[in-house]
Amino acid sequence: MLAFGQAVLPTITVRGTVIDSVTKQPVSYVTTALQDVKTQLSVRSTLTKEDGSFELTAPAGKDYQLAIIFVGYKNKIIPITPGKSIIDLDKVILQPSNKQLSDVSITAQKPLMKQEVDRLSYDVQADPDSKIITALDMIRKVPLLSVDATDNIKLRGSGDYKILINGKESAMMAHNPSDILKSMPASNIVKIEVITTPPAKYDAEGLAGIINIITTKNATQGYNGSVNGGYNSTFGYRANLNISVKEGKIGYTGYAGSNSRPAYSSDFENLSSFYSPASSLSQTGSRANGSTNPYNANELSYEIDSLNLLTATFNIYSNSNNQTSSQFTTQTDANNNVTQSYHTQTNGTGSFKGSDLGLNYQLGFKHNKDELLTASYKFSRSDNQQNTNVSNDQTINYTAPNYIQNNASGAREHTSQLDYINPLKVLTFEVGAKMILRDNYSNFNNDLFNATTNQYVNNPTQSNNFTYQQNVYSLYNSYQLKFTKWTFKTGVRLERTTINANFTSSQSAFNQNYNNLVPSVSAQRTLNPTSSVTFGFTQRIQRPGIGQLNPFVDSSNTKYITTGNPNLKPAVNNNFELSYGNFAHGSINISTHYSFVNNSIQSVNSLLANDVTATTYANVGQSKNLGIDVNINYPVTKKMNVNINSEYLQVWLKGTYNGNFYTNSGQQGHIFTNSDYKFDNGLRLGVNVGFDSRYVLLQGRDNWYFNQGYSASKEILNKRGQISLQVSNPFSKFNKLDFFTKTPDYQTYNSNQNFYRSVFLGFNYKFGKLNSEIKKAKRGINNDDAAGGRN
Repeated sequence: MLAFGQAVLPTITVRGTVIDSVTKQPVSYVTTALQDVKTQLSVRSTLTKEDGSFELTAPAGKDYQLAIIFVGYKNKIIPITPGKSIIDLDKVILQPSNKQLSDVSITAQKPLMKQEVDRLSYDVQADPDSKIITALDMIRKVPLLSVDATDNIKLRGSGDYKILINGKESAMMAHNPSDILKSMPASNIVKIEVITTPPAKYDAEGLAGIINIITTKNATQGYNGSVNGGYNSTFGYRANLNISVKEGKIGYTGYAGSNSRPAYSSDFENLSSFYSPASSLSQTGSRANGSTNPYNANELSYEIDSLNLLTATFNIYSNSNNQTSSQFTTQTDANNNVTQSYHTQTNGTGSFKGSDLGLNYQLGFKHNKDELLTASYKFSRSDNQQNTNVSNDQTINYTAPNYIQNNASGAREHTSQLDYINPLKVLTFEVGAKMILRDNYSNFNNDLFNATTNQYVNNPTQSNNFTYQQNVYSLYNSYQLKFTKWTFKTGVRLERTTINANFTSSQSAFNQNYNNLVPSVSAQRTLNPTSSVTFGFTQRIQRPGIGQLNPFVDSSNTKYITTGNPNLKPAVNNNFELSYGNFAHGSINISTHYSFVNNSIQSVNSLLANDVTATTYANVGQSKNLGIDVNINYPVTKKMNVNINSEYLQVWLKGTYNGNFYTNSGQQGHIFTNSDYKFDNGLRLGVNVGFDSRYVLLQGRDNWYFNQGYSASKEILNKRGQISLQVSNPFSKFNKLDFFTKTPDYQTYNSNQNFYRSVFLGFNYKFGKLNSEIKKAKRGINNDDAAGGRN
């Protein structure tokens, strides 16, 4: 028997880590290339990873040199000693330079997407649209993320995740992330990380994972910054200032901005059919909602010496809004006879204020400056005030009095944390402890109008004071092993949660105490310098937040009321994922995942009376998702680029509520495409088209959404400035968003006319010049453990 085979050609592998000679920190995205000494042509090239590491493999038998090129640094040429199959250069030191040498010329496009062992990141600064679109519009282009018709952000189809700013929970994202991201320019953001297998150092909250928005930029001695602003015909004006300053050992980075949306009016409709007795309810009218959203974020650092660093952060965000609605309600019996009708005028105001203050101390060690001990403290507070005045007229068989409804709620939070990391050559070891002490409150009341006394009188059945104390104590330990082709990351987090709640007006209380042991495992196999396969498994917790627990009954619409559920229990999600990434020419990422929850928290509806329905939250049963994400960024030519962000999900839901068993399943997903073309004179034209399907709900389906947009931008002022024009959905002023709910007692159809067409004219201008980096703490507080919900 004869055996035939192909001889394996010998190769040479060169690897190392690029280090800044001044800061001693790794430098990412540096171009590294193996060149043939005789021809001076590049045989293999790649960009360094986030940790500054690189690896190049080329056929053996030639004389090579390693060329290392990066803007702002001196080019470096390293002769490669022949005769060895693996050459480990360890740390390769680059020196900053104000002049760029021209003896070596290598060009490489910075990839937009990057796959790491536990996350996928999108380089916003490498996206040319970052100068002209908002941060919320940029979210649509990020792998695994989508934005629906009502501007709700979804991670793999789920609204249960945590958003961090620079690795920390921020007051700006505590109330409504879409509001702040809609007003913030994408140019504020360096990159967006989608962490689908969060390591043990992160809090276990957020079933789908974590969205980490990196906004702080490297700054040097001197200053730089940018101003960004414009006006949108539908969403009003927005303005933003971003600045970085360094003088000696003191550095500052920060940004501030505001958005103001006018209160334009649009129509809505609510239709309900009740089964026993047979009747129908119709509500038609119009509503308007205007708001103003100023925000400010600051970080100050002081380098005591090369081993000791102090940083302080301060963030503040506020929202003031006003709502008005005019609504006609008509109820009919089985024979279509009017049994009740009335007109309701609602006027409301609201305000939200949030702020947080953080302090971090970082200690390095002489024998290994990458070994760090960090002590952190953060204080956060938020206050939310809602006031609603409801009056009725033109009544037929309707005697309910006019009323005023008020709800003052808020939270105070103290967090202390200790982290230690020791990165060795192959093994990185991390350990830490954390304590979160939360005090939440809600004071609500309902005052009814007394026609006899012509005064409002408190309704004790609709008034209560609610206090909610939640303390979370946690320990974590994680390890990362990094080999030539493999990277493994594993860890475990132990969390102890104690809850004490009191309804002081009704003299009732409840207590909960529970423990969660949360594992996480991820592995990455590098196939070649530009592609890899990643696997991950983790458990995540959905710990109900104050908005979902708050028993306040919102009866601003007396036929459709909403309330929280103080008896909610935490839900645990099990998530598995497998992904492939290739960044050889452009970027492509294909990711599959499967997750299940056995006691998921769902929004549920029920019938309270013949014509009154209620919406609340409950642990109702099982939720399963199986999905695939495909994300492509492809340079068709040097001037034209195409981006595709798509997802397809199969969803299964089942559970029991109020003695009724519900089951629902179906498909959902989204696709967002964007393409642009850049001319030599600095003019750039772009077009985007997106579709977001209906989402599967336990008792129904929500709306679908199609959008399109066109943009043009032009560089001015020696490329320091840019003006832009965007037109979204030009062919229709409104689009209809509709929702369906079905229970054994009734079914409801809701529709809203959503503002669709908009025109935006904006500008962006950069200023300043810097030449040495601001040092920042590598560890800090990330309070990513509390779910959102109704406020």
